[in-house]
Amino acid sequence: MNSSTDIWSEVDQVKKEKRHELVLSGAEISKKIKTCGLDNNIFSLDNLNFLNINQTCLKIVPDEIGMLENLTTLVLHSNAISTLPKTISNLKKLKVLDCSRNALDSLPQELSLLPQLTTINFGSNLLTELPCQLQNTKLISVDLSNNKFQTFPDVCYAELIHLMEINLKGNEIKELPSSISVLLSLKHLNLSDNCITVVPGELAYCQKLKELDLKGNNLTDKRLYKLVDQCKTKQVLDYVRQHCPTTTINSSNDGKGTKKGKRTQKNSESDATKQIIDNLTHKLRILRTTDSTPVIKILDPVKSIRPHIVACVVRNLTFNEDNFKTFIRLQTKLHEGICEKRNLATLATHDLDLIPPGDLTYTAIPPKQLKLKPLGRNKLYTAANLFEQLKTEADNLRREKKRNVYSGIHKYLYLIEGKPQFPCLLDSSNQVISLPPITNSDITKMSVNTKNMFVEVTNGTSQQTCRHIMDTFLKELVTLGIGLPQCNDSEEQTLFYDLQIEQVKVVDVEGNLKHVYPSRNDFNIEDKSVTVIRD
Repeated sequence: MNSSTDIWSEVDQVKKEKRHELVLSGAEISKKIKTCGLDNNIFSLDNLNFLNINQTCLKIVPDEIGMLENLTTLVLHSNAISTLPKTISNLKKLKVLDCSRNALDSLPQELSLLPQLTTINFGSNLLTELPCQLQNTKLISVDLSNNKFQTFPDVCYAELIHLMEINLKGNEIKELPSSISVLLSLKHLNLSDNCITVVPGELAYCQKLKELDLKGNNLTDKRLYKLVDQCKTKQVLDYVRQHCPTTTINSSNDGKGTKKGKRTQKNSESDATKQIIDNLTHKLRILRTTDSTPVIKILDPVKSIRPHIVACVVRNLTFNEDNFKTFIRLQTKLHEGICEKRNLATLATHDLDLIPPGDLTYTAIPPKQLKLKPLGRNKLYTAANLFEQLKTEADNLRREKKRNVYSGIHKYLYLIEGKPQFPCLLDSSNQVISLPPITNSDITKMSVNTKNMFVEVTNGTSQQTCRHIMDTFLKELVTLGIGLPQCNDSEEQTLFYDLQIEQVKVVDVEGNLKHVYPSRNDFNIEDKSVTVIRD
């Protein structure tokens, strides 16, 4: 601070004219501060209620700032200030404090003792926390944008009944507290460009919230992510109210958090919002069978061996090199997991366009009579010869690798060993296209060029198990992005896909319907990111 008795001309003019405002800005003021510090005569201006020092090299705010007890507005933006003095608590009439665009990395606790404070702006500093604002009950606006906050600032108190605006854009905040619901006057909340992954349902309890910005966060709920990017605040809050988790019960918000309140919220959601939410999901679109859809006929020989089969057709697939590899890995994952290493069930996929038109037959044939061209092999085998070939390969591989167990397809051979008949699926020309639980035919091999797929799941104990595994496979298929991309008006890559699933009927030897998949009892999916649409 300048200890000289020389008074700056700007300060002298305010003193002589008994003005209430002083503005010090620009290169000339910066030069004076650099030469001899801030003029201490400023702090003798008892009538001053507006002080603005901006765009200077000021680094330190003197303790004497506390002498300006009539200040109502203190603007110190665009300087080089690194700390504020504790004496700021003496400014009991202060309403507006703007210290944006400085180098502040902390704030004095005394900042919480300004009873008339309505507006604080500490945007574009280096702050990581804000002193508790519980006692600053007249607070209306808080701007802490572009700082280093990792947690939400300490402003969530019911006592802050006037707080209308919070700007936290460009921080590192990871979590939005459920206690935000107590800010009943909140109208504007900017949380863009942070690190938030989950939005609490309590946010919807802020009934006056008109502008909400959550863009630039890594939200795990992809429908919410899309809504935030494309829709208005009301639609986002409708979704938050309906679908985001809550951790508290807010009894002061007209029944919200109670069963009655939830019914009221649901009934009040607009049709337009529902439509938007529905659009921002993956779709499992169930299509009825057509004249060209294959029908599976079950013959008696298979009933005592592996009697259960469900199947469907998946239309309009869009494979590329990457997602086709994902598709193959998915089948392996399901066989090892939900199919219990094929002991429980086996899932097989075929390129439908490589299956001759007509109906299919599910039966069982003695292994010496059953002939097929196995997947990945270029000649025809009997099932008996194939079994022996695979067993020899497995033994050789085990010795070569010095292992005690089989790997790959070889580890499933025991499932059919010694059986008098092997289950199989025949096409309309009686070619074997599937030998569960071991292999498919190379004739119907899936590829990156496949557009339409025939899927079958077989099992020896329960049709319901087959249905459950098929449900799981198709749901995971669409969430992995292997369906038809949904239309997207923006230039961004779509996040949602449409899987078109055509029903397949299974009939007995006389042509009587046994079952159809998918039926209305299938796809009871709790995952809200997937919507089932029935034709």
